[in-house]
Amino acid sequence: MAADSQKPSQRALLALQLIWVISLLISGRSPYDRTTWLMEVMPCLMVMPLLWWTRHRFMFTPFVCALITIHGLILMLGGAYTYARVPLGFWMQEWFHFTRNNYDKIGHFAQGFVPALVARELLMRVYAIKHKRLLVVLCISVSLAISAFYELIEWWSALAMGSGADEFLGTQGDVWDTQSDMFMALIGATCAMLLARWHDAAMRKMR
Repeated sequence: MAADSQKPSQRALLALQLIWVISLLISGRSPYDRTTWLMEVMPCLMVMPLLWWTRHRFMFTPFVCALITIHGLILMLGGAYTYARVPLGFWMQEWFHFTRNNYDKIGHFAQGFVPALVARELLMRVYAIKHKRLLVVLCISVSLAISAFYELIEWWSALAMGSGADEFLGTQGDVWDTQSDMFMALIGATCAMLLARWHDAAMRKMR
């Protein structure tokens, strides 16, 4: 019975791996800037083997696996074009009369949304934390910590590479880019907590 409950997660993990491998090959075939592409997709290159190596001890629900998959695709698309040049961002700029390409804000929203649910699942299933308010605080805090650390990585990249890091930073002249990025992560993490009911249902199926 326990093995049967794991099968959907096994299939979801295999789908994630397959989709990511194919997408990495496509996005990395001819990116705008090879170094920027590598830096943008590095989280995927780190997470993919980690999920595979730990699959016998812990597998996320298909619900969270699907969100991780989508987040990876957002990163790969941004890596292929660089965030400031993704066509979807230009379409958004035209539709909503933005002053810049805001595709990176989608990425930072996902940077808050997906890690919040990843943290929630780990806290509930591994550490048996059930208190709802505590979970909300911890999950949002984890997402903000990840967002802040990512901004530090961008800062270190700028110090190390100088103008060579411009494509990776993608600030497009916005002096408040760091703050707005973290704010989008906060919005994403908060929105993720609204999916608690569906997430709980997915974890019940695992049990």
